[in-house]
Amino acid sequence: MKPREKLTGLRLRLYEIIFEADTAAGRLFDLVLLACIVGSVITIMIESVQSIRALYGPWFRGLELFFTGIFTLEYLARAWVVPQRRRYVFSFFGIVDLLSILPSYLALLIPGAQSLMVIRSVRLIRIFRILKLSRHIGESQNLVRALKASQHKITVFLVTVLTTVVITGTLMYMIEGAEHGFTSIPRSIYWAIVTMTTVGYGDIAPQTTLGQTMASFIMILGYGILAVPTGIVSAEMVQLKQQEKISTQVCPHCLKDGHDADAVFCKFCGSSLNA
Repeated sequence: MKPREKLTGLRLRLYEIIFEADTAAGRLFDLVLLACIVGSVITIMIESVQSIRALYGPWFRGLELFFTGIFTLEYLARAWVVPQRRRYVFSFFGIVDLLSILPSYLALLIPGAQSLMVIRSVRLIRIFRILKLSRHIGESQNLVRALKASQHKITVFLVTVLTTVVITGTLMYMIEGAEHGFTSIPRSIYWAIVTMTTVGYGDIAPQTTLGQTMASFIMILGYGILAVPTGIVSAEMVQLKQQEKISTQVCPHCLKDGHDADAVFCKFCGSSLNA
């Protein structure tokens, strides 16, 4: 196993500035970097407006080159000062840092590729570390765990919804027919999905009384269906919260578990949990 490289001198100082936000210099570096990321993303979005690009195109290209130069130097600096270079390069943030500068160079070969530079907005995730919001990362991890825990229930729910839109779409095709815009079963299923999700584009609409009655039923059903995934995930998150607050300690007297993490006495028999 290769021994871990020890940082000294300039590399150590740059490492503390670039990768740590506990010092004044490191915090200033990260805030300036975030300002550059926001400025770069705003520049890309404004440049996409044709009328503005026609007037200030050279200025926008200059700003893009400026931001690209900063991010390129920053990426090279990170790769130079980090002790385990390979781990950084293939890490999540390492890949994002690289992808944030590649579109600028691809634009030299592929016109319009610079629009992909909006991926730089992903780098704003670092604001959690800079502004000491790490507790919110823990909350996001709880959300991910809740989604994983409820994946089977959500799968059953999605299969049920899919079956419902297939059946209702087919019925609407039989009821309305091609003369009212329901030219095929797939197109009718598209209408059922749009209606059930309460989007309602209006490009297809039932004309018969029976069809409008069924459409009303599907719309009312859609409101109820939208609440189901939220309830499933919320229930899993509440359960995770309860699990976090309950210890696995067993009472030595009544042998029951399920006590609070900070409990001193058994809530079932009142005996000391430490006896």
